[in-house]
Amino acid sequence: QVQLIESGGGLVQPGASLTLSCTVAGGVSNNYAVSWFRQAPGKERLFVAAIKWSGGSTLYADSVKGRFTVSRDYSENTVNLQMNDLMTDDTAVYYCATPMIAVSDIKGPSEYDYWGQGTQVTVSS
Repeated sequence: QVQLIESGGGLVQPGASLTLSCTVAGGVSNNYAVSWFRQAPGKERLFVAAIKWSGGSTLYADSVKGRFTVSRDYSENTVNLQMNDLMTDDTAVYYCATPMIAVSDIKGPSEYDYWGQGTQVTVSS
């Protein structure tokens, strides 16, 4: 069983930075990813970024490429999402997730089995 707990959300102004953390408890295969998704009110849940649990490969949605960085902190057993130059369109509940088995579509939320409870990020002036 894997448990994921997000933290670090908050209210910031446009252009600000924020770092989200996903604390991972339980076994995650080195070959699987821990991913971040976000869901705005009334919208579908969308892929944001992913990192292979072994800490190697990363993948980003086009909308955040160059502004967000996903990384793994081995000492804290967390996956962090550094978000820079935040925009109002980044406002959403952010979730981290990981699958039980290998996925065919890393960007598809239906592929994931374990989810955190989410953390709210609001970007507003």
